[in-house]
Amino acid sequence: MENAARPTRKKRLPTPSDSRFFGHEPQTDLAVLDRGFHLVYMDVADLFGAPKAVSHWNEFYRYLTEEHGFAPKAVLEGMSRGGLIIYRWAAANPDKVACIYADAPVCDFKSWPGGKGKSPGSPESWQKCLKAYGLTEAEALAYQDNPIDNLQPLAKAGVALLHVCGDADEVVPIDENTHVLADRYRRLGGSITVIVKPGVGHHPHSLKDPAPIVEFILEHSGR
Repeated sequence: MENAARPTRKKRLPTPSDSRFFGHEPQTDLAVLDRGFHLVYMDVADLFGAPKAVSHWNEFYRYLTEEHGFAPKAVLEGMSRGGLIIYRWAAANPDKVACIYADAPVCDFKSWPGGKGKSPGSPESWQKCLKAYGLTEAEALAYQDNPIDNLQPLAKAGVALLHVCGDADEVVPIDENTHVLADRYRRLGGSITVIVKPGVGHHPHSLKDPAPIVEFILEHSGR
């Protein structure tokens, strides 16, 4: 968004916003940097996409667009638990999102860190998650605003999604996360591409050759 007070400021290219984990499997980030993108990062990982995390990102977005002339639409990138914040922020701000690249993403906190399905979860992280949302466990199990539950704003805005996942992921099972989200998004008329890595677990993230990811970002960011 160009700063209204300084209309001559040059608008910068859309920014891949890497929510977690910065610097991990950086081949995609390096490739888009070479194409003139900016990479920005705000670590709200232990807030698990809770309203406070969305509020932090709202202020970060305002700072980047109003004070530094960044483009009004960002490319959102999230690995693992980063899936929670990119989708929660995107659903609250669909007009500010060019596209989403999610890698082995958590799409339902009941799966991870809750461990209420196939995933063993993380008891320590689950307690942090409950505290971040201000929920009891019973309230969390009934919660209806996980990424899998709130896709209508993105589908209505025509936001394209890309997921890269391993089909042997036991930490963030694809059946409890990406497959549920993809099925619901398509039913809403949304566009999602899922790249499945046979026999791969939660790690390694990304692709050895990031070309399909980079091409997706270029296409949907107007490059």
